[in-house]
Amino acid sequence: MENKIGARKEKTVSVFKREDSEYYWYKFSFKGKLYQRPARVKNRRQEEKIETAFRTQLANGEVGLEHQEPAPTLEAFIKRFSDHVHVHNKSATVRFYLEKSRRLVEWEPLKQARLNHIDEALIERYIGVRLKKVALHSVNHELRTLRRMLHLALEWKVIRAVPKVRLLPGEKNRDFVLDPKTEQTYLAACPSLLRDAATVLVDSGLRLGEAVALRWSDIHLEPAGDGRYGWLYVRDGKSKNATRTVPLTLRANSVLKDRMKGATSEWVFPGDSPDQHILGTSLAHMHAKVCRPPKKGKGQEKDHRFPKEFVLHSLRHTALTRLGEARADSFTIKRVAGHFSVTVSERYVHPTAETVQLTFGRLEENNRRAIEGVNGNN
Repeated sequence: MENKIGARKEKTVSVFKREDSEYYWYKFSFKGKLYQRPARVKNRRQEEKIETAFRTQLANGEVGLEHQEPAPTLEAFIKRFSDHVHVHNKSATVRFYLEKSRRLVEWEPLKQARLNHIDEALIERYIGVRLKKVALHSVNHELRTLRRMLHLALEWKVIRAVPKVRLLPGEKNRDFVLDPKTEQTYLAACPSLLRDAATVLVDSGLRLGEAVALRWSDIHLEPAGDGRYGWLYVRDGKSKNATRTVPLTLRANSVLKDRMKGATSEWVFPGDSPDQHILGTSLAHMHAKVCRPPKKGKGQEKDHRFPKEFVLHSLRHTALTRLGEARADSFTIKRVAGHFSVTVSERYVHPTAETVQLTFGRLEENNRRAIEGVNGNN
């Protein structure tokens, strides 16, 4: 009986009338914040219902949403997302986001879900469906896109919170590096177009999309500045740092010089039509046939002539790894590779004890010369 009376008293305390008002007010604290406002009713029981409804809204995190427009569905939001990435991203990133966003809305429950209704449970269901159809790394690409979309929706105040979008563990990094002997064997097995493209990739560290988009106007085979064997110009790419010049090696210079002699297209690596460059996917198919030739007979497995981890991207990874082995610092690698952040470039730099000692030796020599120069001037 006492508990009921106590509860009633606690309830009564939060309901009152001001001397200057004919309406009931309610007043209480929730999570350390004081709420005091008029209910705009003259009946105490009606006021208690209004107060209870408001307390429920607070507990559910719904306060402040009364005048907010209903969140759009994922399908409807993609248009705004698409406009954003076209403005703020390079063409390769735009293609990535648009492709993955199309994959997201292939599953009807996610397609029709309002952004504020997308939660961890719905995402888990999506993952379960997609893993039956595509590889783990493909699912992670789609999850990265979903996460980017939801964070933009939060930034634009379309939603008030973002669920946890956890990537699946076990995704393999494409960090295979060609050794010189395997590289020679591979290039010898390639058709001429793939061989030339692969040589440029492994000697320049370009991304595949950057290499196939090269025009002859981007190629400069004569020595210039630090480029003893010429240089090439990358117009566009994945990050804002993708536009850059890259020095050519003697081997890459020779390959490009030979291709230039018989060129009938503006593209260094033309496709089926001289008006278009070859697609990266076409080179990838050629690469797959070299690495895993078709079956010779029914029931026979493909012959894996090279490691399964060896993909075309491995050529870029090999080039940047070799730069690190040649003692290039992370900032030099960042500039050559067109990385967005030097943090990415640091993975290719592995200073040995010998490298550290040589660095300090050069520092000591520079210090000695500086002191001698000062003393000589005096």
